[in-house]
Amino acid sequence: MSTFSGLNTAYSGLVAARKGLDVVGQNISNANTVGYTRQRVTTSAVGSLAETGQLTGGLRVGEGVSVDGIARLGNAQLDAHVRNSAAAAGYTAVRANSLSSIETSLNEPGENGISAKLDEFWAGWQELSNGSDSATPAALLLSTAGELTTMIAQGYQAVSTEYSSVRGDLGSMVSELNTAASQVAALNVQIRTTLATGGSANELLDQRELLTTTISALTGASVVAQSDGTVNVLIGGNALVSGGTASALKVSGGTTLDDAMAGTKVTLAWADDSRTSDVVVDGGEIAGALTLLAPTGDFKRAADGYNGFATELKTRVNEIYSTGRDATDASPGNFFSIDGTKPAALGLSVIPLKGSDVVAGDVYGGGTYDGTIADQIAQLGAGKAVDVDGNPVVSPNATWSDFVSTIAVATQSELQQANLASTTATYASSQQLANSSVDLDEENVNLLMFQTAYQGAARVLTAVDEMLDTLINRTGLVGR
Repeated sequence: MSTFSGLNTAYSGLVAARKGLDVVGQNISNANTVGYTRQRVTTSAVGSLAETGQLTGGLRVGEGVSVDGIARLGNAQLDAHVRNSAAAAGYTAVRANSLSSIETSLNEPGENGISAKLDEFWAGWQELSNGSDSATPAALLLSTAGELTTMIAQGYQAVSTEYSSVRGDLGSMVSELNTAASQVAALNVQIRTTLATGGSANELLDQRELLTTTISALTGASVVAQSDGTVNVLIGGNALVSGGTASALKVSGGTTLDDAMAGTKVTLAWADDSRTSDVVVDGGEIAGALTLLAPTGDFKRAADGYNGFATELKTRVNEIYSTGRDATDASPGNFFSIDGTKPAALGLSVIPLKGSDVVAGDVYGGGTYDGTIADQIAQLGAGKAVDVDGNPVVSPNATWSDFVSTIAVATQSELQQANLASTTATYASSQQLANSSVDLDEENVNLLMFQTAYQGAARVLTAVDEMLDTLINRTGLVGR
């Protein structure tokens, strides 16, 4: 190696050390930046030049160091684990939140729940059957019955409100998904261009990784890396993002609980009308919302539970109440009615308008107070009522208790799954951060290392410069 080539070797060391200091500075500056992945300068040794000819000989050392690039210290496997766990956590979180809201609206157990109001309702009939001909017990019974029908309607309305809330959230999720997909496509173009020209696209890769994680949390999408640095994002095997092109999605179908009750399905479809097939999502928040909104989903089952209970209450009470007789030997008709134009839970109402309209037994021709009908209705609450053949009659209390238990079990199961999925997602994120986040202690060590390397390369450069000065300016002056 000639003396002049020593200058180039020392200079390459200066360049490599300076580049290392620049990368360390970038890492330290972004230590608190969300989604930033730490970087390292990658270098390789430059070999010696080959020599030919008769005058060549001796050993030659290398020509210094080459800066090959700036490596992004991410891990594709950990990134995929984060996306998969985010999809599972998003799916269970949406379902758990909605089911919890429905369970909370039940107000069970508690004095504000339907169970407590049912007890008051049966107690009102028992009071009416005790032989008092005062109009006060009947008036109180009607008041309690009116409050009971109102609570049933409010419970059904709470399910309808939650349906509308999730349906609105679904539209927002799809808008967020479309925005993220278009941004990923734009970043694909930038990354491809940057890499093709030999630049570093690490910061762009960080931005794209955050966006693909968001897409996975929404839809459970998979990400497939391409050789040119771009990625394809697939939903149910269909490309949402392919290179620099992004497809948009839309929500179609039912918008209210009434639509779900009528069997109208909420679907995810391509915004491009030329693609007519529905989009099947593999997981994520959108999939969780779709299962709740389905015609066979949780909201429909909860609404059916309220309607079934309202119908059961009306049927059981009316079966007994209609067998009574007033003083004119006329049947009192029914105690409850249901408006056929509405869901049973919303259409349930009390027919008698005042206490004097309530018939408690068979009083025709007896001249004495008869409370047998009121007593039989009161036995419904105790589970002791029987039909005309002496067979036990299912109590509305049991029907309501089964409904509440079903909601509670489903909610508890979903909450447990949500907790497990959240724990898994947190662990996956922690592993990713442990691998890719900036460690300031490590960066300080690297800072010192590159600083020392820079000083050493500068010292070599100075030494070579002094050698050249001696060689050029002082050779031949010996002895003067």
